[in-house]
Amino acid sequence: MKNIAVLMGGYSHEWEISLKSGEVISQNLDTSLYNVYPIHILKDGWYYIDGMDSRHEINKNNFSLNINDHEILFDCCYNTIHGTPGEDGKIQAYLELLEIPQTSCDSYQSAITFNKRDCIAVLKPWNITTGRHLYINQGDVIDAEMIARNIGLPCFVKANRSGSSFGVSKVYKVKEMDAALDAAFEVDEEIIIESFLNGVEVSVGAYQIDDKINVLLPTEIVSENDFFDYEAKYEGKSQEITPARITPENMLAVQETTRRIYQVLKLKGLARADFIFHKGIPHFIEVNTNPGMSKESIIPQQIKASGASLQNVLTYIIENTIKHHTS
Repeated sequence: MKNIAVLMGGYSHEWEISLKSGEVISQNLDTSLYNVYPIHILKDGWYYIDGMDSRHEINKNNFSLNINDHEILFDCCYNTIHGTPGEDGKIQAYLELLEIPQTSCDSYQSAITFNKRDCIAVLKPWNITTGRHLYINQGDVIDAEMIARNIGLPCFVKANRSGSSFGVSKVYKVKEMDAALDAAFEVDEEIIIESFLNGVEVSVGAYQIDDKINVLLPTEIVSENDFFDYEAKYEGKSQEITPARITPENMLAVQETTRRIYQVLKLKGLARADFIFHKGIPHFIEVNTNPGMSKESIIPQQIKASGASLQNVLTYIIENTIKHHTS
């Protein structure tokens, strides 16, 4: 039996969502193959809580547990931390130093993909279509009129290094810009301003086993709110339709673009790319290298729609991670 640590939590606004993702992962791992240890990575400590509600601290020197004087080492970590330190490369770098395999992409790739600006810059030379963007750092002199002229209205103001729509606002008028910037700066000192794209929003999951990138069926996002915000994602204020109601040609186009993004960015494990079909072309929005895996999340829906079981996919990913870490 292999010991698997399911990493969840994190230090960002998304920590509670990550705990839900980690719970689903833990419940769906094959216990005939694995001893499963849900590990909380939180600001108040790194720990495992056993069935008796006893808290066991992680030894950070070698990422191990000591339970009843027995040291438990891990064969693999299933990384489902959203935000820092699990999605920005920090936990990856730590585990790489300890030579412990983990299921998300490596530290360098994680740092690039977590930074929306850097990710877009890497993908553009590969002919990945995106909207127009403008970047602002905290302390910059801000000209809202100039932003409106260059990007157009409405537009989106986003925290550059965040997920789950924290620090995101849709701006219709110049006078709304300051409040949107303030909301984004509460989350990150870097901001990305993105042009509004009018069209069908889709999200596409993918994972790699050996040399094959498996692309899942796209999900169409129909938000009851003004955009796919936190409420729409996690509080039922949206319809998520899998497969998306798009033409077979558009289905193939967005799946192939997802495969290309996965390949170019050298991703690993389950990842999800978001797009908007604008004027018939899938425009890339962002990629999530540790996508939500809660009961409300898109990836479990897509796996089910593909005819696969979540347990089998998780097993493939863990075994593939261990295999290629030791090969």
